Amino acid sequence: MSEYQYYEFAAIDRPLTVAEMAELRAVSTRAVITPGGFTNHYEWGDLKANPDQWMRRYFDAFVYLANWYSFRLSLRLPKAAFAGADLQPFVNRYTFLAEPNDTHWFFDWMLDERENADDYVEDDGSGWMRRLTRLRDELLRGDLRPLYLGWLADGGALRDDMLEPAVPPGLAELSPAQQALVEFLEIDPDLLTAACEGSARVSPPDDDESEHIAAWLEGWQAAEMRDVLKSMALGRGQEAERRVKLPTGHNPAQSHKCQ
Repeated sequence: MSEYQYYEFAAIDRPLTVAEMAELRAVSTRAVITPGGFTNHYEWGDLKANPDQWMRRYFDAFVYLANWYSFRLSLRLPKAAFAGADLQPFVNRYTFLAEPNDTHWFFDWMLDERENADDYVEDDGSGWMRRLTRLRDELLRGDLRPLYLGWLADGGALRDDMLEPAVPPGLAELSPAQQALVEFLEIDPDLLTAACEGSARVSPPDDDESEHIAAWLEGWQAAEMRDVLKSMALGRGQEAERRVKLPTGHNPAQSHKCQ
């Protein structure tokens, strides 16, 4: 069987410029390059660039697949959205890493061995980006389930000398993107089932919480509200959403326990 590698990058927060697309074209003459991303596969040779450097310069998401059973998902997120101390409990060197630079966090989910190797003989990699990129939005909304899944994927992390991170709410009600991550990392179903037993349920806000949010909105400064609405009108909805912060300590997702 010949070698096969699949590379797909996505620009989410802003489109690539004409100059940036020309820089990428200089690296590959046959890749599919658009303002929204770069896609190519190799049956011999390799990408003549460092994916980590491209993530720091151009892109917000990266999916890699190789038919010797090496897989990687990378996401770039604003550094202000996460505190390092909150991320550290989820990090392990085998299946999930979180590295910062001056402006962003770079999250990496990895798998280097597949139990179901034959499943990937016919997987060309083209469907994973569409299924997984929604994780980025979920993380920016404060959903830590993708990070916990990255930790859980390393079955070796469940040793007596390893401290388990706090189990986030909603593991029994994973989103479609989180279900895709479970498949991508081949997480043991028994481990996931066991983790769900200690996970809080995610419930919609009740009337008191809705009133709390309404009261908070009343205190918004007009100038700040105009800036958020302007971002939305310019197509920067994710940026606008990141600027809308609920009051400290208000987290409806952690209000109810599994029954």
